[in-house]
This record gives sequence, C-alpha cells and structure tokens, in this order.
Amino acid sequence: MEIIKTPIEDLLIIKPRIFEDARGYFCESYSEKSFSEAGIDIHFCQDNQSKSGYGVVRGLHYQLNPVSQSKLVSVIVGSVWDVAVDLRKNSPTFGQWYGVELTAENHLQFLVPQGFAHGFSVLSETAVFSYKCDNFYSPTLERGIAFDDPQLNIDWKIPSEKALISEKDKKHPSFAQAEMNF
Repeated sequence: MEIIKTPIEDLLIIKPRIFEDARGYFCESYSEKSFSEAGIDIHFCQDNQSKSGYGVVRGLHYQLNPVSQSKLVSVIVGSVWDVAVDLRKNSPTFGQWYGVELTAENHLQFLVPQGFAHGFSVLSETAVFSYKCDNFYSPTLERGIAFDDPQLNIDWKIPSEKALISEKDKKHPSFAQAEMNF
C-alpha cells in the first residue's frame, strides 16, 4: 500500500496494491499489520456502509470526545467527492478542508482521523460507501456542521440545486457555532 500525505497533517490517502488479471482484481483493503508498519496505530471496531444516489450530500458529521471517531472510507460502487474539515483548535490548518474523489475504479481510501468533520457527495448515479470506525456510534455525542457553510466554502462538485440533503443535516449549525472539543 502507498500512503499519500495531504496538505493537512494526519489526513491521509491510502492507495492499496491492486492485482488485476482476466478474472478481475484482488486487493487487501485493510491490514492492521500494514497500517502499524506505516506508523498508523488505529484499531477499528465498527464497519458501516451506505448506498446513495446522485446528488446526495451526507455530512458534515463527527462525534465529540471521548468517543471521537477515526474513519477509513472508500467506495465499493460508483464515485463520491469525500471531504474532511480540520476541527483541531491547535492545528495550523484548523477550519480548513481537503477533498478527494473516491471511486470503485481508483480504489483509494481516505483516512480521516479523530478531530475532523467528514462528509461526501455522490457524483455517480449510485454509490456504495464503506467506512471503518475506531469508536462506536454515540447518538448523544454526534454533532454536525452545515454542509453549505460559507465560511468553509466547500465545493461539493455537484450543482447546489441537485443536492439532496437529509432534514437532520439541514439543521446543523455553522462552523463558527459548532460544538467542538478537540
């Protein structure tokens, strides 16, 4: 696997080795040993999947400490624009975001550590999105930030009139008003 650093410290893109032949392909999508050898010491405990159609925007989501979550995300079917926002108050990139296109074809994974808000938009007709988490879901400590906050100015790569947002995500506060404890 190849580790690709982003402009935001600790936010990483993982490129697994793909073995292709006439039958299809094989890849090792996760190995705790390989991650550990690369200096990534995260122990995942929960796997999630979502299926969405074109224009769906999910996020920006995070959990407060002490159950903040690191996520290793990837796409099994389709294509998404995946975004992470740095919520670590002492970070030189606090309030900055980074995005990467994850597709079933490029097999890229995005490692979003604790202290980041996370979201994605669906660029293909359908997408099946997978994520590993290092803490269990906690509804009482779940928080969010408005996906369309003008301070963040995130380009979701879809026309705003085509965006499909859940009622819950429409109610998230702005970045400036969001509760954070990182």
